[in-house]
Amino acid sequence: MSFRNVWAVIRREYLQRVRSRWFVFSTVGGPIFLFAVLAVPAWLRGGPDRDRPPIAIVDGTDALYDRLADDLVAAGFPVERARWTSTVVDTLRRRAAAGEIDGFIMLDQFTLESGDAVLYVNRRPSVVQRGAIRSAIVRAALEVQLEQQGVDVEAMLSGGGLAVEMLSAEGTQDGEPRFLVAYVGAFLLYMVILLHAVAVMRATLEEKTSRIVEVVISSMEPWHLMLGKVLGVGGVALTQLVVWALTGALIVKSGLPTLIAGGSAVGATGPGGIGAEPGPALDLMSAIPDTGLVALFVGYFVFGFFIYSGLYAAVGAMCSTDEEAQQAQLPLVLFLVVPIVFVLQVIENPSDPVSVGLSLFPLFSPILMWARIAGGSVPAWQIGLSFVLMAAAILAIAWIAGRIYKVGILMTGKRPTLSELWRWVREA
Repeated sequence: MSFRNVWAVIRREYLQRVRSRWFVFSTVGGPIFLFAVLAVPAWLRGGPDRDRPPIAIVDGTDALYDRLADDLVAAGFPVERARWTSTVVDTLRRRAAAGEIDGFIMLDQFTLESGDAVLYVNRRPSVVQRGAIRSAIVRAALEVQLEQQGVDVEAMLSGGGLAVEMLSAEGTQDGEPRFLVAYVGAFLLYMVILLHAVAVMRATLEEKTSRIVEVVISSMEPWHLMLGKVLGVGGVALTQLVVWALTGALIVKSGLPTLIAGGSAVGATGPGGIGAEPGPALDLMSAIPDTGLVALFVGYFVFGFFIYSGLYAAVGAMCSTDEEAQQAQLPLVLFLVVPIVFVLQVIENPSDPVSVGLSLFPLFSPILMWARIAGGSVPAWQIGLSFVLMAAAILAIAWIAGRIYKVGILMTGKRPTLSELWRWVREA
């Protein structure tokens, strides 16, 4: 095999794509868009409140102010304390009308018993703000009631913990299943594999329809060209994944947990929403994949890309127009859509026989085996077996796709039938 020819194709495919405006926009613009989606709402919630007058809190119980004030300040509301007097309501009304305060909250014994309170404001708060204030009041009342009964308040309001011990030897359970990592990772694998496998098909189709391939094939073997295209586009995909991963890690490590914590505090509507620990930011940090998971993610992407890029290269070679290619790729799209349909079931029941069987099927393994690994416990032998089966599938697909590519890349006209494709495979 002439490595020089293959390397020339790899270099051309890689540089042509990484220099394109689409690649720069999607690679750089994706993380920027993600950061904007997370940062702008947090800024809109937090920015205007910094200049707002405080909310006065009138605590008729002498037990709720300190707890409530801490939670409201953490949620972005400036507060001040007002002493309970017979004329406090009239006094605070005048101050609110003069713009000295934004409003005031009245707390009494009924607040301590049932969580009921009254909020007086000049402008109606949003649903999110109203829910945040209500949540803070209920939490403060619950803390007082639980402390009076000698209950560990922080442990109770943080939701407690549920340790899972596996009775069987089928792997071990390491903490809570990371649903977010499993779900988002599966969709990311689906999108990246699909987009870049289709790029292989389009590159093949463009060269075939422009007749450039006739000149290229005169100087190299057809399967050398196919291999160069697959590796070149695969390098582009890996470059994009690395940039996204590094940018995402930088966002998470530097500012995202703070933004999420601030946003979730304002948006919480349950008793443990404001000031509860561990908070959403801590949950997000604990969901960050470790090095082993990242390595497996890259491994499943690489194997999945080779599987589908070979199939898509064959589709591009046997079609003559973009319309034909769109129709011919539908069966391949189904092989990527089916795992997405089952991904929730696989994450929730990773040890179920159906989940195990689907995840070991080579065309489904890149997405479903990753979902099982990130969402629960998977025996090491099943992980190893999935890679062995995918490697075997890559070799089989490369052999079949290479033969179709060898014949189809130089043929134009009507799209071949299944019997003609089989004849190409036998005779190539």
